[in-house]
Amino acid sequence: MELKILAAVDDSENAMRAVDHVAKFFNSDCKVTLFSVFHDTATLCDLQSPELSSYFLSQQSSFCTLEEKRRSLIKDALEKAKASLVEAGFDNANIVIKTQIQKRGIARDIVDEAGTGYDIIVMGRRGLSGLKEFFVGSVSQKVLSLAKDMSILMVN
Repeated sequence: MELKILAAVDDSENAMRAVDHVAKFFNSDCKVTLFSVFHDTATLCDLQSPELSSYFLSQQSSFCTLEEKRRSLIKDALEKAKASLVEAGFDNANIVIKTQIQKRGIARDIVDEAGTGYDIIVMGRRGLSGLKEFFVGSVSQKVLSLAKDMSILMVN
């Protein structure tokens, strides 16, 4: 039986460590999906209305440029992760890169994807400041909470 792995990837070092764990601890015959969820910024970046504040309009372009750069960094990280797995002996045909626009929240979207037939979720544990984690929570904590009857490998 070949294992289907969902590796949640962003542009963080923790995500790359998670991919390194897949390369090191899983059989190279496994099927791996490198999965990333992008924030839905299209609506915000396309807003054009005279009612919008001049401050918002002046900052809109900068925000959208930063989001485009972030997406580019994540896409580069996904390609780097794939190359790392191929270098470790995984078959290129068994590695899929999949991205999607956020639908229900990043953690929920990861769990929803995992529910489509994966055997395990592999992801990095991101450290947040205590205050931010208290109010917002981390994606990894939310995945742990939401993923019922699913195996999860959290890499520190």
